[in-house]
Formats: sequence, structure tokens, C-alpha cells
Amino acid sequence: MDEIDFQAIDVSQVRPDRELFYLLVSASFVESGSDTYAGNLAGYYAAYADASSWLSEHWEAEELQHGLALRRYVEHVWPEFDWERGYARFFDEYRHTCSVDNFEPSEALEMAARCVVETGTAALYRSLEQASTEPVLRGLTRRIANDEVRHYKHFYRYFKTFNDAERLGRLRVLGALVRRLLEIKNEDAEIALRNVLRIERGTEHIPQKDVRRLNSRVSAVIRRNLPIEMTVKMLLRPLHLHAGVEKAIRKPLVAVVSRAMLY
Repeated sequence: MDEIDFQAIDVSQVRPDRELFYLLVSASFVESGSDTYAGNLAGYYAAYADASSWLSEHWEAEELQHGLALRRYVEHVWPEFDWERGYARFFDEYRHTCSVDNFEPSEALEMAARCVVETGTAALYRSLEQASTEPVLRGLTRRIANDEVRHYKHFYRYFKTFNDAERLGRLRVLGALVRRLLEIKNEDAEIALRNVLRIERGTEHIPQKDVRRLNSRVSAVIRRNLPIEMTVKMLLRPLHLHAGVEKAIRKPLVAVVSRAMLY
């Protein structure tokens, strides 16, 4: 945090961009609520000291740091937005989605699913880096994206360790990847955007069509800047596919990824 000069932000470059406002506030909400999810995940792997301690001592701390950095950026550029009140409303809703009941049924499958989530967040921050010319924002999102790629590598390593013991077939791993991929765009983003709109409009009632319309608007920003080749490569890695098979399914998978993550 000490290396980020928030006072150097060129506010004039980013303040008029409402899509970036919604994307950054939403990302700051989700990252700031990661301790609840991380705690449940560490509990899920409590029998495995290496995984559990890394989740508690490293992953959780870094995700919360991302949330704090994004919050400070938002508060510097849009000081009129009541971030704390918006986050409180968001978290009251979001915490119900972090239940262990939503985890995959085996340690290996949940690590595969986590690879999907880290792929999504790495792609998001790479896209945000490309979506703006503001230097501080570009540096901040680049740092976060690099962290998410590093987190992915840890989850992938744990996936391989657990899968060596569970010996899951590709079909079961693919099922976990697809399930999490289809979920990745839905709840978190919609909960965050709904609560940003509540603060902006000063009302509890936000029509679902307004949330979906806004989600489509901000998704267009990500779609224009999505590093699709990197995203697909990261998603396919847990399947350990032969080069020929991977090449054959790459094109339809790009279409699925684009639709699942961005519409």
C-alpha cells in the first residue's frame, strides 16, 4: 500500500468514466468481503495444514489488501460516494453466498473451481488495466492482476496434489470448471451493482432489470479488453489436455467463456 501514490491520481482522466466507477466500486466490495469466504475455505481444508495456513495467512491478507487499495482509489476519485454504507449493504447480502454448502464435494474439485475464480479475477484486472489511461489505476490493477495469477498458481498446485490422491477423471474436473464458470459472473457482480445503485438513488428498491442493464454496460468494458487467450489457457490447464484436443476445443471454449463471463 505504501508504494501506491494515491495523491498522484489524475482525477480528470477517470472521474467522468461511470463504467469504471461501477467496476471499481464493485471490485472493491467483493475483495473487501473476501475474509468471510477465505475463512470458510480455510476451514474446509483444515485437515491440510499447508493449504489451510496459506489460505489464512497469505491469500486472505492479499485479497483484503486489494479491497483496501481499490477503496482508497474510489474514495479519492469519487469522494461523494458513501463507500462504507454501500459496502455494509453489500456485505449483508453477499455473506450468504459464501457458505461451505456451495463448495465442490471434494478437495481437488474445489481447488479446480478456485482456479476458475482466480482466472476470472486475473482477467478482470488485466482488462481494467487496459480500460484506462490513468497511470495510478493502471499500476494498481497490474499489481492486483499479478497477485491473482500467483494465487492461481497456488490453487493449481494444490489441485494437482489433491487430484493425485483422488484420481479424478477429466469429466469430473470439467464439470467443476463449468459449474464455477457459469456462476462467476452472476451473484457477486449483481449484488455489488445493486447496492451501488441503492446508495446512488437513495432507495432500497432497485428493479432487477436496472441491475442487469448496468451489468451489461460494465461488461462491455471488460469484453473490449479481455485477454481471452490467457483466460482460456488458464481455464484449460487443470484438464491436462493433449495439444491436439486443446486446439480443437479452443474456439468453442472462447465463445463459452465470453458469454459466461461477459453477458
